Amino acid sequence: MFRHIQSIFNKLGGSRVATNSLQFRLTLELTLISALGVCSITLWSSWRLEQTLINGYKQNLSYISDSFPEIIKISSLNDSIQLELERSIAQVSKPRLLIWVRSPRGELLARSRGMNIPSSDLIEVANKLPASNDPKVFQIQQQSFILAQTALSLDGNPIGNVYWLQDITEDQRQLDSLFSQLQLGSILLVFTLIVVIASRIRRAMAPIKEISQIASNISIIDLGADPLELRHAPEEILGLAKAFNDMLNRLSISWEQQQQFVGNVSHELKTPLTVISGYLQSLLRRGDNLNSYQNQALETASAEAERTIRMLQDLLDLARVDSGNLHFRLMPTVLNTLIAEVAEMTRRVTGRQIIMQTPKSEIVVYADQNRLEQALINLLDNAAKYSNQDQVVYINLEQSNQQTLIHIIDQGVGIPLAHQSRIFERFYRVDEAMTRSRDGTGLGLAIAKSLIEGMQGKITLRSKLGEGSTFTIILPNWESLP
Repeated sequence: MFRHIQSIFNKLGGSRVATNSLQFRLTLELTLISALGVCSITLWSSWRLEQTLINGYKQNLSYISDSFPEIIKISSLNDSIQLELERSIAQVSKPRLLIWVRSPRGELLARSRGMNIPSSDLIEVANKLPASNDPKVFQIQQQSFILAQTALSLDGNPIGNVYWLQDITEDQRQLDSLFSQLQLGSILLVFTLIVVIASRIRRAMAPIKEISQIASNISIIDLGADPLELRHAPEEILGLAKAFNDMLNRLSISWEQQQQFVGNVSHELKTPLTVISGYLQSLLRRGDNLNSYQNQALETASAEAERTIRMLQDLLDLARVDSGNLHFRLMPTVLNTLIAEVAEMTRRVTGRQIIMQTPKSEIVVYADQNRLEQALINLLDNAAKYSNQDQVVYINLEQSNQQTLIHIIDQGVGIPLAHQSRIFERFYRVDEAMTRSRDGTGLGLAIAKSLIEGMQGKITLRSKLGEGSTFTIILPNWESLP
């Protein structure tokens, strides 16, 4: 039954419905309650009809049995008692009714004729039943009967017992046929209720699904978008939608305040740190009188100052991206030349071997050259940090009719599968034990992703632990744009 309900759900909704969903559970519970109610009414109606039929026959037999002695008294007493009994039995006989009289010694005094089963067989079976003054229902050879008996006396002298056996087989069959029709009708009614209940609950749950879809698709950019509007929804759902809109509004205000704070702090800290870094560099260049310990301390301080300045610059870039103030100058950009310059720059800074595999023909993409250069530097710097000094970093270009793919491949430590979905989050580090010795802020990949997406591109990751990682930048070709 569960599978039938689920298939009806899937056909009505056009999508697969999980068995543990609220929509499925409500429909199942209401359907079971409705089915139980319908089946109970059907069984009670069938039982009531059967009891009405049987009680009607019982009352009829009771009436005949009560009036039978009076019929005998009214009849003439000149004939023998046996003839008188047969005459009286013939007078009250009806179709499908067997009547016989048995003496106190067990002798058959008189009986009626005309039953489907031979009267002797019926009488023999009926006589074996326990004696009772109330009519009883029993079956013989798939036929149903009602048996009643009454003591018979004439002028105070007991004659014996008169037995009344009514054949109700045809009525019972009609009743069974009616019961089958009620069962079929109940089944059709249950399936109709399933469809109606499923459709109604699906419509009632539609606003909740809409809220769920909006919540799952919402991003930082959408926090200040138009509020969720629902029409013809129940009051409880409207209250949920209002709470959802209020939450988005509070999140939007908090996010704007946070970004403003980060931008202001980063800007205010960058200037004094730049001055401090300048003085440290000046001391290192002119520090001929410094001992080795002092010289090492100044180098450490200068390196940390430069690292902090880079992190503040990254935070400023992310703040501009989030606030929409980071503008892109999209234009045709020759990718071969740009990648060669970035590779050579990285090679000089890191001392790493970088191998380029590019086609001979020029590849022109639609991008901001400066922003793309920044993203490539971040990715190459990341590849150099998380691979050994003797391992090669590859840059491969691949072009199709509509887009160009830039693959940056390293043979380093790799990224576990469980962390790959979060690798582009800000300040996210895969493993502090593995990365604490590597210089970085945890913002490089987040900035690269923001820059690439700002140029209508995408960035993907394919990695295996212990074998390295491949970051792929996908950008639209200049010729493919309308």
